[in-house]
Amino acid sequence: MTIRTGLCSVTYRQLDAAAIAVLAAGAGLEVIEWGGDVHVPPGDAARAAEVARITADAGLAVCSYGSYFRADPGDEIAPVLDSAEALGADRIRVWAGRIGSADATAAERSAVIDGLARAAALAAERGISLALEYHRGTLDDDDVQTLRVLDEVGAANLSTYWQPSVAAPDEVALAEYERVAGRVSAAHVFSWWPAAERLPLTGRDALWRGFAAAVAATPAPPRDALLEFVVDDDPALLAAEAAALRGYLHGDDARVARLGA
Repeated sequence: MTIRTGLCSVTYRQLDAAAIAVLAAGAGLEVIEWGGDVHVPPGDAARAAEVARITADAGLAVCSYGSYFRADPGDEIAPVLDSAEALGADRIRVWAGRIGSADATAAERSAVIDGLARAAALAAERGISLALEYHRGTLDDDDVQTLRVLDEVGAANLSTYWQPSVAAPDEVALAEYERVAGRVSAAHVFSWWPAAERLPLTGRDALWRGFAAAVAATPAPPRDALLEFVVDDDPALLAAEAAALRGYLHGDDARVARLGA
């Protein structure tokens, strides 16, 4: 299976959906994850259907809906599912609460796990899968905790995303990926270093070469690798970032070397 290359629309919150689709297609990407914060608000099925049309007209596919559902008490999944369905997204990115694993009380943890389980059951009824945002400040803030959340929820249609943890050296980030690899459906791809300072993708060359090697060795690799965050939110940089990502994933070492020079 060849991993698809794509873009998270949140990378360019300042652009409208049509401009993002044209930009992604021009960069040679294949798919878009549309975000629920700006471009496809939850519950607005008409807007979601319009964005689905815009995506298809650009020759791209919708890979997922990037929601901000956090499984808090009172947080409703139905509007999110409605938008995902109208968008044609068969996967929704969700969040495991708002509290880090070390700080959550047993009751807070239980509420989030129950909320995720209910959401996964409702999503399954519509043929939609859910995937956890791999992120600090949530219950799945590292590889061990992500596996714990997945096991506690116990839903066949719940997977996880992966992204390099903030300030994690290459070898640490790659070890985290390798431990969760079998349950990762997509990766958010960006280069931050030494903390949240944005670099071109090739600024962490060893990390992304290592990721590509790990993906190639995984029996069930992620379906999508999605660019997220570019230096200065600059649309002009997307083509080079997309070329670098393809170079890593498809083994075009010469192209990556040129881009990193």
